[in-house]
Amino acid sequence: MFLQRYDIFSYLCTQSTTEMIDSSILQGKKAAFFTLGCKLNFVETSSVAQQLERYGVRKAQKGEVADLVVVNTCSVTEVADHKCRQAIHRLVKAHPGAFVVVTGCYAQLKPQDIIETEGVDLVLGSEQKGNIIPAILNGMTGAYTVKTADIKTFAESCSRGDRTRYFLKVQDGCNYYCTYCTIPIARGRSRNGSIASMVQQAEHVVQEGGKEIVITGVNIGDFGRSTGETFFDLVKALDGVEGIERYRISSIEPNLLTDEIIEYCAQSRAFMPHFHIPLQSGCDEVLKLMHRKYDTALFHHKIEKIRSVMPDAFIGVDVIVGTRGETEEYFQQAYDFMESVDVSQYHVFSYSERPGTKALEIPHVVTPQEKHERSQRVLALSTQKTRDFYSRFIGSIRPVLLEHASPRKPVMNGFTDNYIRVEVPNMTELDNQIVNVQLGDFNKEGDALKGELI
Repeated sequence: MFLQRYDIFSYLCTQSTTEMIDSSILQGKKAAFFTLGCKLNFVETSSVAQQLERYGVRKAQKGEVADLVVVNTCSVTEVADHKCRQAIHRLVKAHPGAFVVVTGCYAQLKPQDIIETEGVDLVLGSEQKGNIIPAILNGMTGAYTVKTADIKTFAESCSRGDRTRYFLKVQDGCNYYCTYCTIPIARGRSRNGSIASMVQQAEHVVQEGGKEIVITGVNIGDFGRSTGETFFDLVKALDGVEGIERYRISSIEPNLLTDEIIEYCAQSRAFMPHFHIPLQSGCDEVLKLMHRKYDTALFHHKIEKIRSVMPDAFIGVDVIVGTRGETEEYFQQAYDFMESVDVSQYHVFSYSERPGTKALEIPHVVTPQEKHERSQRVLALSTQKTRDFYSRFIGSIRPVLLEHASPRKPVMNGFTDNYIRVEVPNMTELDNQIVNVQLGDFNKEGDALKGELI
């Protein structure tokens, strides 16, 4: 029998290593994994799966009842919290008798709520996530101690998951304390591994046959606080790893995306013409309420700088609608700015009240109906911008990294260097290969361009 559930704040593994615990308890076990939230969570879950595999644990196949369930949660919005609760209940029901571990941001912020959930055996905060194997072993044997979470360490993670691309976690946590955000509480202060360790992990990806790495983290432009290095130093070092043919920079703050980095990426060996930059609001007054560290003029300069040296670049942008203080006038200012800048896509989030945030002190609350209407307007704008961007390249030839697809599917997908999704006839021998493709018209769904191999 597994450890009986206890009504406590959270669990932390003992200082014992896995070598001091009988790890044979894991041998032959089947594990189910469920991840909610950001790319970083998916990277970390995949790393956990790889660690467990080394102890003889395999992934449960569809329809199998798992012995171990790991749920990696998100808490960016109240909707995310609700989805986490739903997922936990569903997984407990689907895998009766399993040892259920819940970790991630929701577990960090509301551990008491989770441990009181029927069927949950272990709750691990953000600090404990990096030491999850001994925590599970301690939990299964009952040899554990209880401590409050103190998020200080950086847990390395580089994983492919179920896709062709690898995701390299270079940084965690954030020091910014934007008024709407709980990430500094959920993931702690900004910290990172060394450039040497990142290069070593990239070299390991080469050994596994990987060709593309996405550089990810919570606030990756802040890389170096733990080691006295800089993100620019990291970019240059990774570019020197032979065998990696593509790097993509995931979300980076506009004030930390220096002109120097942009110019280097434009002439680099392996950094793709692709950026993801959070704007959050196109209204300067709302940016001030959010305590963001830039204004629309700086953001506009960054977009213009990218376009001047990489005119074909895909630029994805995060925005939040309906924040406290966003009047109709402020939203219209934001919309007009978003319409004016030459970006490729908007990722739209509706503001959600988060307990403990400074945003709760801001007057003027946007109604749910207003949030929905504003989200729909920005989503429609995003759809048009993405379609316009894709259309520019119809008839051109671009290199495409093709991703694994089931042999039963008639098509396989991949992405061009500038992140256009492409659909070609399925040829499994081209899995994980970079090929030249002539881009045709949109597919039936309108979410990719049909391609012809050259």
